[in-house]
Amino acid sequence: MTEQTLRQAMPLLARHEGVWDGYYRFYDPDGNKIDEHRSRLLCRFETDDLYHQTNFYYWADGRKDLRDFPGEYDPATGRMMFSGVIEGWAAELRQDDFARTVMLSWDRPEEKMNLYEMIQLSDCGTRRSRVWHWFRDDRLFQRTLVDERRIDVDWRKYENSAELGYGDIAQFAD
Repeated sequence: MTEQTLRQAMPLLARHEGVWDGYYRFYDPDGNKIDEHRSRLLCRFETDDLYHQTNFYYWADGRKDLRDFPGEYDPATGRMMFSGVIEGWAAELRQDDFARTVMLSWDRPEEKMNLYEMIQLSDCGTRRSRVWHWFRDDRLFQRTLVDERRIDVDWRKYENSAELGYGDIAQFAD
């Protein structure tokens, strides 16, 4: 029996490939907004088994941040595994009859926190929403809501841009 590739084993995740512009909003446990910023994410399959996501963040005051998250398929668990800045996994929610949901569990060891994330992809594949729950010392301390739209399926056009993808991130509008 031939093992499946990441792309074959996780076809919903493969539908996320491309460039996503979005808007992150952070809330404390009482629902008070504590931060917000725009984003551009490059979600790419460098091979059928290697996933690599690069996140560009841009705040209204001019601050910028860049985060890289490489992932690799683990056929033993049926999950995509992350290691490095974050340790964790991503898996399609097989119980979702509509094949819209990806779940993630990850730790940030240096920051002594863990997060749970749910991603919902629209049926047309051009919009998605994400919810993060942040925990430290077994207590919820923050939630993040992310709204995104795919601006291109071809991440290669954006990968080595001089502005690292910040210059043309549009304000998120429906």
